[in-house]
Amino acid sequence: MTFDQIKEKLSTKKVGIAGCGGLGSNCAVALARVGLGTIVIADFDLVSEGNLNRQYYFTDQVGMTKVTALRDNISRINSRVNVIGHELRLEPVNIPEIFAGCDVVVEAFDLAGQKEMLLETMLTVMPSVPLVVGLGMAGWGMNELIHCRKADNVYICGDEVSEISAELPPIAPRVGMVANMQANVVVEILLENE
Repeated sequence: MTFDQIKEKLSTKKVGIAGCGGLGSNCAVALARVGLGTIVIADFDLVSEGNLNRQYYFTDQVGMTKVTALRDNISRINSRVNVIGHELRLEPVNIPEIFAGCDVVVEAFDLAGQKEMLLETMLTVMPSVPLVVGLGMAGWGMNELIHCRKADNVYICGDEVSEISAELPPIAPRVGMVANMQANVVVEILLENE
């Protein structure tokens, strides 16, 4: 399949991304670059200087909402991508409405409780929609531990063990690897379903 054929197939697809931090911003950019038709992004946070070590934002965007900044960045990369942004905290009550019609949803949260909440909501309310989760990307090195595993309709990307801490922070190389792995899994799911 040529790149033009890939773009043509992906141009009709819609993917939701829960969180616009390190995983979400980098995954969204990768999907925009391959010609995804619609990206639904949701986050309540602002871009801070501390985000710039791993998130797809720029110094002049510090203080902007992540949703607005990411929409602007995607528009500069591929203006044909339709970005639907929601500046809010995702909760079980709003997830089904926000991600309605999405072919795939990407989990891109920082906190374990948020990850669990999204997983439980998706499996309960939207069980037929594939969910691509990021789990275990802290620190550096350990490339050989990063993998993807499928469990029913959930795809888990990361090493599944490294938890973020002061001694094992999230930094660009491993976060980017997992975010791009998530994007690659999304593309694989969408093209296989054609």
